[in-house]
Amino acid sequence: MGRREGWVPYARLFSRPRVPGMTAPSKSYKQVFYDLRPGKQVERRMIMDALGRLMNGGIPIRDYQYTGLGSIYFFDFILLYKLLGLRRFLSVEYDTDITKRVAFNKPFEPIEVRMAPIGDVIPDLDPSLRHLIWLDYDDRLTNSMLLDASVAANQLSPESLLLVTVDVEPPHWADTPEGRAEYLREEAGAFLPFDFDIEWCSQSRYPATNLTIIANAIAIGLVVRGVEFLPLFRFVYADGHEMVTLGGMIGDAAVEQRIDACDWSEAYYLRRGDDDELYRIRVPRLTRRERLLLDQHMPGDLKWHPRAFELSREELADYREIHRFYPLYGELLA
Repeated sequence: MGRREGWVPYARLFSRPRVPGMTAPSKSYKQVFYDLRPGKQVERRMIMDALGRLMNGGIPIRDYQYTGLGSIYFFDFILLYKLLGLRRFLSVEYDTDITKRVAFNKPFEPIEVRMAPIGDVIPDLDPSLRHLIWLDYDDRLTNSMLLDASVAANQLSPESLLLVTVDVEPPHWADTPEGRAEYLREEAGAFLPFDFDIEWCSQSRYPATNLTIIANAIAIGLVVRGVEFLPLFRFVYADGHEMVTLGGMIGDAAVEQRIDACDWSEAYYLRRGDDDELYRIRVPRLTRRERLLLDQHMPGDLKWHPRAFELSREELADYREIHRFYPLYGELLA
């Protein structure tokens, strides 16, 4: 397998040994019912919508290789396979204790599985392919994650897509601006903004601060490449803990023109600028029966409001925005 010139020195520069006591990814598959995370599911559907628009605009997403953290659920893989027709997949899982579970739950034959830290896999990705890689972490930001993002930015071919998701819930000892600033200085010192101070760590600003740090890590990986990171997504949502996702494409001015030429009408979730406000996914809690009534009037007259049950205008506005992307859950009784 060939390597792009200049890749090896960078990979060695940012390589790090796996030592006893080093923080490992949490076993979140034991803690979270992934099929009951409405904010996450809406985010996935919005990303699929954007990828479909890129594909319709002539960018060959179907030919990309998707590399993700499939765990035992493989939700992203299923959507990409069924909705967009991808056929190259690599699922990376850190926890070797569930090797058999991962293999058993693999939904489709084209999915290759590697039991290893994602940081050890990224340097081996085929540079002759375009890639879609989602570093979908369930943990709060760490230095290891930032190094993974930086190496991925250095490794991935032009027109590849890179997404990074992290938990922005601070440690219990760091639930103040001072504590959050201390935590970020420890974990992200080399990637902090030059004007970083305690104001970056207020509760309201903290999600955007995490995205800025991730963007800095990606920018460092791209320094000598002659391409840049072209943002598409700046999501924030909460299914318990608050999560943020930064996503975009690696490319030059010509690639940016191809993105510009795609049909982004009604893609209100799109965030093309580094400083754009985050798109906050809000999912109101509704019963199945309430949703069925609302859907009959979507997107509909903005003045319409249900009379059959109580619902605030804010909740109705939130549902109107996400109704196309919100999967309908149900129980099958056997």
